[in-house]
Amino acid sequence: MGRRDEVLNGAIEVLGTLGLRGLTHRAVDSAAGVPAGTASNYFRSRAALVRGIVDHMVEEDLTFWAAFEGVEKSTLEEVAERLAEFVRWSIDGGRTRGVARLNLFAAASVEPDLREPLRRGRRAVEEVGEKIGASIGLGITESALVMDATDALVTRQLAMPIEGYDPLPALKVLLTRLR
Repeated sequence: MGRRDEVLNGAIEVLGTLGLRGLTHRAVDSAAGVPAGTASNYFRSRAALVRGIVDHMVEEDLTFWAAFEGVEKSTLEEVAERLAEFVRWSIDGGRTRGVARLNLFAAASVEPDLREPLRRGRRAVEEVGEKIGASIGLGITESALVMDATDALVTRQLAMPIEGYDPLPALKVLLTRLR
C-alpha cells in the first residue's frame, strides 16, 4: 500500500469516528501514522481530501464486486449471499468505513459540493450492480432498488444495531419478489 492510500485510509478512519467536522489534515496524518503535513501534500484542500475519500471508497466497492466470480451466470442465492456479505462487512469489520460513508451522504444534504463526487461514485457502482442484477433477471430500476435497500439495511444496523442480525433472509425475499 502506498503513502497516498495510507492517507486515504486514515481519512476514512477520521471521517468514520469523528465525522466531517473532525476531518482535518492534522487528524488524518495522526490516524494514518504519517509525518505531519503528508495529507496536505497529497490533498491541498479539505474539498480535495473529501473527493479523494469518495474516489477511494468507490475503488474499494468496485474491487469488492469485481471479485464476484461469474457475474453473468449468477444465481439468485449467490447474489443474495454476496449482498449479505457486503452488509455484514459494512456493519462489522468495515463499520468505520460504513459510518464514514453515511457521514458523506449526510454532509451532501447540506454541502452541495459533495453531491457530484458522490453521484459519480454511485454511478460507477450502479453499472456493476446492473450487470449483477441482469444476471438474475432484474432490470435497471430493480437493480437500483436493491442497491438502495442494501444501503438502508447497512444504515439501520449502524444506527440501531440488532444483535445477531442476518440480512440474508430479507435480501432473498427482496430479490425473489423483484424478479
